[in-house]
Amino acid sequence: MRVLVTGGAGYIGSAVLRVLLAEGHEVVVLDNLVTGHRRAVPAAIAFVHADTRDTSTVRQALRDHRVEAVVHLAAISQVGTSVRHPRDYFDNNVRGSLALLDAMLAEGVGRLVFSSTAAVYGDPDTCPIDETAPTRPKSPYGDSKRFVETVLARYGEAYGLQHTSLRYFNAAGAFPDAGEDHRPETHLIPLVLAAAAGKGPPVTLFGEDYPTPDGTCVRDYVHVADLARAHALALAAPAPGAIYTLGSGGGHTVREVLEAAERVTGRPVPVVRGARREGDPATLVASSARIGRELGWAPRAAGLEDILASAWAWLQAAPDGYPD
Repeated sequence: MRVLVTGGAGYIGSAVLRVLLAEGHEVVVLDNLVTGHRRAVPAAIAFVHADTRDTSTVRQALRDHRVEAVVHLAAISQVGTSVRHPRDYFDNNVRGSLALLDAMLAEGVGRLVFSSTAAVYGDPDTCPIDETAPTRPKSPYGDSKRFVETVLARYGEAYGLQHTSLRYFNAAGAFPDAGEDHRPETHLIPLVLAAAAGKGPPVTLFGEDYPTPDGTCVRDYVHVADLARAHALALAAPAPGAIYTLGSGGGHTVREVLEAAERVTGRPVPVVRGARREGDPATLVASSARIGRELGWAPRAAGLEDILASAWAWLQAAPDGYPD
């Protein structure tokens, strides 16, 4: 299948394109490189330097490369920043998605896999979280993704658009030649590994009095390669319009991540103690039972140390990230 990957120069997008290539798909990447990296895309891959809001350029790319399906990952995704700058998030994530859909409809491309987020659930009533949980986003970022899901459902009804949405929490880990390089970095695992390597500040423990085994928050981590496989499976989903929640099958406390990182790296991780952050739930763990039943997906790198080891190998190979 000929697939356009929007946001393919980003962390998760660059993983998705590698899995699609390995499975024999023809891949085209479209990215504005605001947060992505050109070096994350193999040189042999067709690359379109454009924004999804540029409908004419997107249409041209769909036409020139005879695209049959789109995997849509292009978005900005920091929850805290979205609270301070909601306009940016609605403009980029919502308007950009609407423009992309306009281009797809105009060029007769009728299949889309949407990279959504488990942030649409807000503070869940129960864990693990599955697709039946109410959606109550607590941030403009979560709002923007939930709105696009609604648009996709309406476009499916009105125009026959086939679509599948994937909701997940924390992507982690790396490929040997592609990993996390956010500037600034906000994700726990790369921050922990940077601290262990002496390339970053101490890790802050935001609260140690949560109702969890060691008092620190529990979060769900899924290897980015496993998330990429889920996107590939969703391209051929038997139930277009489906929404799937992805999880590792369990969660880990922040302290467990720190301890595992020390075992993997053989180095201490410096830590400082801080107060709780407002709005941080004690536990966020997702259930992947439905996608397991319907698409046969299950995480292959379920172990936390496997995830950390791959991220550590990437950091050792590219200590300063991508050279761009």
